[in-house]
Amino acid sequence: MAASFSEELLQAHAELWNHTFSYLKSMALECAIKLGIPTAIHRCGGAASLPDLLATLPVPENKKSYLPRLMTFLAVSGIFTVDFPTTGECANGGADGTYRLTPLSRLLVDDDTGAGADRCTNFSPFVLSQTNRYLVTAALHLSEWFESDEGSASAGTPFKMAHGTDLWTIMSRDPTINQVFNAGMASDTQFTMNFVVNNCSEVFDGLTSLVDVGGGNGTSARAIAKAFPHIKCSVLDLPIVINSTPADGVVKYIAGDMMSLIPMADAVFLKHVLHDWNDEVCVKILTECRKAIPKSGGKVIIMDVVVGSPSEANYEGQVMSDLLMMVITSGKERDEHEWRKIFMDAGFSHYKTRSIVGCLSITELYP
Repeated sequence: MAASFSEELLQAHAELWNHTFSYLKSMALECAIKLGIPTAIHRCGGAASLPDLLATLPVPENKKSYLPRLMTFLAVSGIFTVDFPTTGECANGGADGTYRLTPLSRLLVDDDTGAGADRCTNFSPFVLSQTNRYLVTAALHLSEWFESDEGSASAGTPFKMAHGTDLWTIMSRDPTINQVFNAGMASDTQFTMNFVVNNCSEVFDGLTSLVDVGGGNGTSARAIAKAFPHIKCSVLDLPIVINSTPADGVVKYIAGDMMSLIPMADAVFLKHVLHDWNDEVCVKILTECRKAIPKSGGKVIIMDVVVGSPSEANYEGQVMSDLLMMVITSGKERDEHEWRKIFMDAGFSHYKTRSIVGCLSITELYP
């Protein structure tokens, strides 16, 4: 029993170290993207030595000796793999190793040479949108927020505690972070929508018009319009978003507020919108959605998390996303029971939900 306890304790100690320092994974990943390491490896034919990388990356001479340590960490974390041609290379910091892309880091390559199905979405903007200083600083206030008795939990967030206002106001004040955030959402949306229009096309059967509410720069609406040219697509978002988005001739951009009026259409599309808001506001938004669609043949299409995936990795992603919502918004990720209550409170009669990509599900909601 003593030996067994000792092994468990040692394992727990190692796991505690890994959890304590796991924030460095996000920071190292951000560093790799900003240095352009995945793209550099790709442009070396998918395999690059440290001398290859040092000759390519924007690392000054006095920092080059540190790169092997960063690359070792990224390889151990599973971002890259490393091959050694002989034994004993660890003694020289892995200088003789050859680094290769993994399926994960292939998603971080800025590659404009691919085409069609062979071209991967570049998720680097998504990573950068989630590791920006505003979000990271907000997360550092989580324990202080829990301990504070100033107002109710719904009256503020760790983000507001850190920055004095909400994320949307910050983006209206800081054009750079607004651009970074919207680019990140667009990269994630591009990947998801490519899957949806090719594998869930029946969702759009019978539609002639669709409005993408909170649709940002129109990535979702453009994907739908291009896949189904007979559907007239428009995007509704706040003026700060619409005014900075150039017209493309594919979709119509409308500046407005989803809380007060949503343009009429056969379908209202909501991707990653409702999880930003508490139940009361969600009911208000969905009530406006119900007013915007015909009673016969109309529907609301929701792409969001439904917590409870049977996949351990996806479930972990879902609850991490829920924690992020607690840090930066008054919203949350919801399980099917919680979604159903919101739908019924908003006056809808029935719905159907199915899992699609990773942590996401798609729901068709009917009046």
